[in-house]
Amino acid sequence: MRACIQQRFHQLPHTRFSFLHPPRIHAYTVENPTAPSREDYAYANVFLWNTMIRKQAKNGDITRDPPLLYYIQGLRTGLRPNGQTFMYLLKALVSGKNVNEGEEVHASVVRTGFASREFVSGALLGFYVANGFIGQARQVFDEMPQPGLVLWTLMIMAYVCLTHPGEALELFRTMRGVGVMPDMVAVATVVSASGLLGDLGVAKTIHCFIEKSGVKVDAFVSSTLINTYGECGSLTDAYRFFQETAMKNTVDWNTMIHQSLEHNNLDLGKQLFDSMPERDVASWNSMILGFAHCLPVLAMELWKLELGFLIMSTTTT
Repeated sequence: MRACIQQRFHQLPHTRFSFLHPPRIHAYTVENPTAPSREDYAYANVFLWNTMIRKQAKNGDITRDPPLLYYIQGLRTGLRPNGQTFMYLLKALVSGKNVNEGEEVHASVVRTGFASREFVSGALLGFYVANGFIGQARQVFDEMPQPGLVLWTLMIMAYVCLTHPGEALELFRTMRGVGVMPDMVAVATVVSASGLLGDLGVAKTIHCFIEKSGVKVDAFVSSTLINTYGECGSLTDAYRFFQETAMKNTVDWNTMIHQSLEHNNLDLGKQLFDSMPERDVASWNSMILGFAHCLPVLAMELWKLELGFLIMSTTTT
């Protein structure tokens, strides 16, 4: 790993790095000058090192002044990374889609012993998922001795985001098998997975688990369940759950309207729209798009009404 880092550094002999000692921090953040010479590293510490990586990732041109080379130069001056160093570095590399550099950082994480830190592993997992490498993400997860709820949820979400719903559900079963109790985020993610799978039986099983486990059902979970039942082809189950939901918010209403129109039940969609306590732009757009295919004249009238709604909303605020 050391040889690899040194090789990468010497491949860019004219690159100058932006590590500054404390009196120069303000000037750096305001003017962002080209980096000073190595002598300035004598004033640096790990906190400043992390700050510079984070600042460059947020404000800098990572193709001109790559954050990985900030990391390399810090190592050459004797600095030792901590968990935040890797977290900021991986976040920077995600934005630049630098897969090879991310793998180098992964090797450094393992070598320095930070692979067992959950938030560092979470950053690694997120890096691989952002670049579409689900296999490497799963490897990061599997190498954690005792992953906590956050890491379990991140891995399940990774499978859902990269459209692997079967693997997401299987991992959820494994999580429950080892006694990890999901929270609302994990539950909503698994519900989404069953929707992607399009399996009504699985959706009902997850719904039953939610009711029996006592997991709190917030607006995000309830709207996801409504949407999932619709995606699984059962408007009846979606509407039944919608009616059973005591505290409905605008997202629940909009989701139910959307699924009604997706199933070509225009009457139900209009009935729900007319019954809404409060409407927003999404409510109007769902109705307009739903009616545009079969009743374009009515869709046009709704569009005109939406313009009036937006004008009124603007003038009242």
